[in-house]
Amino acid sequence: MTSDSEVPADSEVPAERLQKVLARAGITSRRKAELLIQQGRVQVNGNIAHLGMKVTPRDELVVDGALVTRQVETVSYAFFKPAGIITSVSDDRGRKTVMDYLPAVPGLHPVGRLDMDSAGLLIMTNDGDLTMRLSHPRYEHRKTYQVTCREGRVSNDAIRQLEQGVRLEDGLAKAKRARPSKDGCILVLAEGRNRQVRRMLAALDYEVTALLRTHIDKLPLGSLRAGEHRQLHEADFIRLGYPKRPPKRHAKARQGDS
Repeated sequence: MTSDSEVPADSEVPAERLQKVLARAGITSRRKAELLIQQGRVQVNGNIAHLGMKVTPRDELVVDGALVTRQVETVSYAFFKPAGIITSVSDDRGRKTVMDYLPAVPGLHPVGRLDMDSAGLLIMTNDGDLTMRLSHPRYEHRKTYQVTCREGRVSNDAIRQLEQGVRLEDGLAKAKRARPSKDGCILVLAEGRNRQVRRMLAALDYEVTALLRTHIDKLPLGSLRAGEHRQLHEADFIRLGYPKRPPKRHAKARQGDS
């Protein structure tokens, strides 16, 4: 037996790939961590890191000159982004961002985007693995949008076109599902190009006046009101196709914090 003061041999210390460790620390997603390493912006024990290397809890990690805090508890929130707010960690023009509504959690960032004029469900997390899972195109996470158009109800012909595909300047865009609603339509997309919903409708001569994301996969916006958030729990991760047991709460999730 070893005494409390003894340290395990190096072979007993678990080693993990550097990009995975950076993602778990909330620095960025695993894919972007790989890019940081390739760009020479990551150091391990004072030396420039290389892609594929493994590190242990003993190793000192530095990204862009800043020491990485390894023991970061992951936390994730469902957030009702109001219209008129920037989906960004910061804004050099001083505009209000989604971070103004969330607790001060190290590494917290939005997963994906909602443009400034759009509202609805946004995932906020410091879990790099979750970010990668929800962002990677191969998983085809479906997002549901409630669309209001100036012209009102979208015609059945236009609905068929949305499902068959609309030609945009950056290629064909298809809705996984579409149906008319009283004031416009409901769309389900499995991709997230810039202002895609608005551009698809504009191509069919409809002007979007309001856009609300109501679901990400099977996770609903629910009873949240604009500017409110709630912490995600095990059942929520399952609805997102990311089954795992979340850790203890990092910070009290107070609705409407600003």
